[in-house]
Amino acid sequence: MISIASCTLALLLSATVFAAPPAVTPVASGTVSAVTIASSLPISSPAVSSASATPSSDAKSKPTSTIPSTSTASSTSSAATSTATVPFISLDPNGVLWNSSDVPSDASATRGSLGATILGPTDEFIVSENADLLAPPTTDHGSVDNAKWPFSLSHNRLQTGGWARQENTGVMPIATEMAGVNMRLEAGAVRELHWHKTPEWAYVIKGNTQVTSVDSQGRNFIANLEPGDLWYFPPGVPHSLQATAVDPDGSEFLLIFNNGAFSEDSTFLLTDWLSHVPAEVLAKNFQTDISAFAHIPAEELYIFPMSPPPADNSTLPQSPNGLVPNDFAFKWSQVQPTKLNGGTVKIVDSRSFTISTAIAAAEVTVEPGAIRELHWHPTQDEWSFFLEGQGRVSIFAAQSNSRTFNYVAGDIGYVPATMGHYVENTGNTTLKYLEIFNSNMFEDISLSTWLALTPPELVKAHLGFSDETMSHLFKTKQTVIGPAAA
Repeated sequence: MISIASCTLALLLSATVFAAPPAVTPVASGTVSAVTIASSLPISSPAVSSASATPSSDAKSKPTSTIPSTSTASSTSSAATSTATVPFISLDPNGVLWNSSDVPSDASATRGSLGATILGPTDEFIVSENADLLAPPTTDHGSVDNAKWPFSLSHNRLQTGGWARQENTGVMPIATEMAGVNMRLEAGAVRELHWHKTPEWAYVIKGNTQVTSVDSQGRNFIANLEPGDLWYFPPGVPHSLQATAVDPDGSEFLLIFNNGAFSEDSTFLLTDWLSHVPAEVLAKNFQTDISAFAHIPAEELYIFPMSPPPADNSTLPQSPNGLVPNDFAFKWSQVQPTKLNGGTVKIVDSRSFTISTAIAAAEVTVEPGAIRELHWHPTQDEWSFFLEGQGRVSIFAAQSNSRTFNYVAGDIGYVPATMGHYVENTGNTTLKYLEIFNSNMFEDISLSTWLALTPPELVKAHLGFSDETMSHLFKTKQTVIGPAAA
């Protein structure tokens, strides 16, 4: 006799085996399903194409596979159908909506059908320079830490003869690897004798600056530097900076330190030190009468006025140990840039400026409509300083996080290592800026060159490129690329 329990078990198993297949989860409104995408790809087999099409009324009662076909691509070598698992990107325009020089009267937080006008108070000046923050491109997504700081927002230290303002992690937390100081000296003014725990790398923005130094072997150095020239002092090496009268306005320069938390206020200054040493100790050290030290300032001078130095280097004392073997200065202004399709570039690192073992840099120009190509830096963060023009940078931080920032002359940008980015000239004049790295060598990886030197079928399978598109990839770095062909 068959037990009731056995019958019940048999019925349950039967229900499981012959149950109707589960309904296909409907695709959210506005999203193209993988099946529909697959049908839009050119494939060689008509049978597969038919099977991949939108299900007919007869097919609605059967489960539809969302696994794309693996048929051979068509003769046009379009992407393999393995990419047909997600929607395709939008080709809608995502350009900058306005620039600081041509802000429309109706500028608002809208892009296409997205967003709305602003009803409350707003800072019109900030809006004018940051179109992609107020009305970002639709390709922006997720979150990326703020990567822009205008020197104009930095507190300025005013002194008789000049001023100094700085950027560090206190105002720009993302910039952990480098900090910057913008300094101005009137003709003859001196940034007093000092030294740092970190190396000091500098770029002359305007005017002429005379620098002096003495190394640990008692060898000395002097140089007069023009706009576009560089200097570099290793950690602990004392030096001075003085504006000459070559330019009656004096000089202005950018200082870079390879520590994001650096503060210009923590510099080791000559007057600050000696004002905190007992006078009798000074007398012993310099072997002279104590009265000789009666005019040492009781506080640091930092920046102070002085007569301009002579145009030559005649004021440098002759050292019994000679001059430093590797110059602390580099005449970068005399290096001719490499001309590119859409701009120029010139690079400096320890291969050309031997003493500069901690900082490398590139000076880049981008013509209107051109871009610094899509790229990333494999091991080092990029600290940027914009010298002329206006542009924008989109930073890709992985996991669908992307953010676009706008820059004008005087702004600082920052891109952490390995994050993909580009720099686009959005204005009508040449964009000029510096890329600076905490490294002894400049390095970047070009997206186009990576794809061009990868097996083409892999690239096609990822991106749906045709042979024609593949032919436009560059096997050598372009660095700056002109506007796309019409």
